[in-house]
Amino acid sequence: MSDQNTSDQKQFEEFLAFQQGVIDEFRANDGKVGGMFEGSTLCLITTTGARTGRPRTQPLGLMQVDGQDLVVASAGGAPTHPAWYHNIRKNPIVTVEKGSRTFRAIASIPPGEERDGLFAQIVAQEPGYGEYQKNTDRVIPVVVLHPVDLAPDRVKHLGDELVEVHDWLRGELKDLRRRIDDVVEGRAGDVAAAADTGDGGVLARLRSHCLDFCHALHIHHAGEDIGAFPVLRDRFPALAPVLDRFAEEHKTVVELQNRIKALVEEFAPDRDDPVRLRAEVEDLASRLEAHFDEEERQLVTALNAMGPAPERG
Repeated sequence: MSDQNTSDQKQFEEFLAFQQGVIDEFRANDGKVGGMFEGSTLCLITTTGARTGRPRTQPLGLMQVDGQDLVVASAGGAPTHPAWYHNIRKNPIVTVEKGSRTFRAIASIPPGEERDGLFAQIVAQEPGYGEYQKNTDRVIPVVVLHPVDLAPDRVKHLGDELVEVHDWLRGELKDLRRRIDDVVEGRAGDVAAAADTGDGGVLARLRSHCLDFCHALHIHHAGEDIGAFPVLRDRFPALAPVLDRFAEEHKTVVELQNRIKALVEEFAPDRDDPVRLRAEVEDLASRLEAHFDEEERQLVTALNAMGPAPERG
């Protein structure tokens, strides 16, 4: 090993030892640290290593803007982003130690003008961050820490609204399947479209319900594709592969629901096999339920971090 490599390794080990000393002092004194950090507000952030998958803890300056906890990926104005920032781009779930409190959070990366506005307010509180930005060509990221474990009496958030929409669609899908069972099993005497009832019979009601359900599902997925997904992709880069997969699943669902809609609209009791119709709908139902479950598992935490759901009139 060359003398330069030996010197670099020694400096790195000294930095790790210094950092561990800050961490130990922080934990021993409910977040208070002396020395060069005397009077500063620090937090400890534990991320998951992007390459190793191991927990990595580092002390960071903790800022607040409008009551929201923020950290800044300044690295003292270094030309490259710090390792912890790359970690949250791979996995945004972190553990935060703030004073004597420890909580899980999801770290989001505000884009563009929102980042600029937050950074300006940070510099107004701590001008040193402005000096760091002058010393580097990279745009220093601001990272927002959203607590995951929200109070049970909180207002409804966007992730909660997603679950509500999914539950409504699940209910509509269940009702659609029940109506198809009516047709398949002949539980009603007016299966034929021309039945002598005021509403057109079981088959007419099935067609109407199918159209309503397919339209509602289309609106929901279109809203995700052009609204929620691009915002989530900007703020949580780690979710990009998941969001791409969900968008592709939406295309598959469209093809399947169009096939089912055609089968329902063209179905003739004296000509077509209702069991085939039920099998097609069961295929759609199983795929949709798996899709809803996976979206909720992957996205609800991130959506809830985005803030309250809008009021619906």
